[in-house]
Amino acid sequence: MLNTLHKSERLDKKKVIDKMFSGGARSFSVFPLRVVYLPVEELEAPVSILVSVSKRRFKRAVKRNRVKRQIREAYRKNKHGLLQALQDEGRQLAVAFIYLSDRLVDSVEIEERMKIALARITEKVLADVAVQKAGENAASAEETGSAGQS
Repeated sequence: MLNTLHKSERLDKKKVIDKMFSGGARSFSVFPLRVVYLPVEELEAPVSILVSVSKRRFKRAVKRNRVKRQIREAYRKNKHGLLQALQDEGRQLAVAFIYLSDRLVDSVEIEERMKIALARITEKVLADVAVQKAGENAASAEETGSAGQS
């Protein structure tokens, strides 16, 4: 797999972004990152990401851009486990990384937190898939059971 971040992996569809932040999306925090993710079906890539750094936290665009660059780089280096899991299941995901701290952090720390965040997303998505498959199996068992009784 290539270690690049293509344009198709950037989340830029307004509908998906609105849906993500209006509710229905799941989220968790791994300080200094807040991760919001939503299973979707209308994207080109298995995972599309959005990186946000608040102007309230950093007034200077230079600092905001530095943090965004660090987050993108950490994601780019560590995305392969999540991509593999999603491709195996045939799923697509929209993910937003929101920077929470008001201090600049080393790239090494952001990368460590990104690894934790991506592992948690992978774990939660696979758990959701397992629950969904179990529900489908139970529903199909009920249908065959009720058809056999008639």
